[in-house]
Amino acid sequence: MFHYRWYDQLDIENAGTLLPLMIDPSLDPATHEAFKKAFSERQVSRLYVVGSTPSTAPIIDASYERFLTALSRVLEERLFLFGARPSAADFALFGQLSQCVGMDPTPRQLTHDRAPRVVAWVQLLEDLCGLQPKSENWLDRDSVAEQLKPLLEEIGRVYVPALLTNARAYEEEEKTWSTQIDGAKWEQRTFPYQAKCLRWIREEFAALNDADRRWVYALMESVAASALLSEESQTSSA
Repeated sequence: MFHYRWYDQLDIENAGTLLPLMIDPSLDPATHEAFKKAFSERQVSRLYVVGSTPSTAPIIDASYERFLTALSRVLEERLFLFGARPSAADFALFGQLSQCVGMDPTPRQLTHDRAPRVVAWVQLLEDLCGLQPKSENWLDRDSVAEQLKPLLEEIGRVYVPALLTNARAYEEEEKTWSTQIDGAKWEQRTFPYQAKCLRWIREEFAALNDADRRWVYALMESVAASALLSEESQTSSA
């Protein structure tokens, strides 16, 4: 989302104009222009911090398009990721998609062109009043796992190497890190929060009972993402 908002001039102009007005629509023109300029320059200057550069932009674009295809296929079968009721995962995706679909011109056009189901789904999640979820709305985990594999494979392809390398850099107190993602070099700043994310994933995995832990590990291993679950399964990045 940060890449799409601050990488292309069309999106920079859009966000720079609207975000100050979202704080105060009554800003006078001179104050608004100063706010827009200062905030836009600050955000654009921080693109490299999250790994958005001319060399990584094609990786981000390709990953987002694969993600849209995978999510669209899920939505051909059911309303939400895990059945007929939303989960925390649905709302997690909704958070960034709400901006990519409703705020920023480049990803908005891309999503409308390639994934109209995703556009409609984001609108659905915007207001779920009247929904009465029941426990039987969850699908069994084996059928869910098979249908979610394309999404999980994308995580294994682009997010796993980033999360693992960031965590090692954080442990070694390195300010930046680099690794290979989707066949290309990726560089960015080290983030403490992402290191915490990896720790939380592993804590949740360790808290499962033995049978569930084996099931989850087998699924994640099948999509090249098992290294997220424990240090023992972690392979070194290129």
